[in-house]
Amino acid sequence: MIVNDRITDYIRSLEGDRSPLLREIGKTARRNGVPVIREETAAFLQAMTASVRPKAILEVGTAVGYSALLMAEAMPSDCHITTIEKYEKRIPEARENFQKAGETERITLMEGDAQEILEGLSGPFDLVFLDAAKGQYLVWLPRLLELMRPGGMLISDNVLQDGDIIESRYAVERRNRTIHTRMREYLYELKHSERLLTSIVPIGDGIAVSILLQSDS
Repeated sequence: MIVNDRITDYIRSLEGDRSPLLREIGKTARRNGVPVIREETAAFLQAMTASVRPKAILEVGTAVGYSALLMAEAMPSDCHITTIEKYEKRIPEARENFQKAGETERITLMEGDAQEILEGLSGPFDLVFLDAAKGQYLVWLPRLLELMRPGGMLISDNVLQDGDIIESRYAVERRNRTIHTRMREYLYELKHSERLLTSIVPIGDGIAVSILLQSDS
C-alpha cells in the first residue's frame, strides 16, 4: 500500500454507493483475482472523466469492463469508448457486463494484441486510460500520443507498483525486475517529455495523469 492504510480506508469510507451492477462487478472481480482498479482509483477516474467531458475515450485493458463502465457513468451521453482486451477468458464477461449495463452502443470492445489494434485505430481521442501490461506502457506511448488530441488526457494506472518503484531493482522479486525497470523508464519519459505535462498521484497503486500539450508549430 502506497498511502497509509488508515488514510486509504478513510477515503474509501467516504465513497457513496455505486450502482448495484458496478458494485457486483467489482466485488466479483476482486474475489476472483481479476485486476480491476481500486475503489479510490475508481472515484479519481470518474472525476477526471467528468472534468474532460470527452467525446471519444480509448481504454487499453478492458478486463471485465469495470473501468469502462465507471467512465461511461461520468462521460457525456454522446461520448464513445473504444476498449481493448487481449485475454480471451475475460472478453465474454466484459461483453455480458456491457450488455447488462445497456452500454453496447457507447462501448466498443476490440479483441486482440493492443499494439496491432492501436496501429489500426484513428483518433483523435480526448481521454486515454492505460491499464494493461505494465511492461508495455513505454512501447505503446508513442502511438497513444499520435491518437490523442492536443489538450487530451492520458491516465496511466499502477505506475508505482505497490511502492516497489522506489526500491532498487535488486530489492524487487526477480520475476518483477523487468517490469520495475520499464515502469521507471516510462515515468521518466512522462515527466521529461516536452510534449507532456504530467502529475503522479499516489492513490491506489499510483496514477500518472498526463496532458498532451499544444504544439507551437
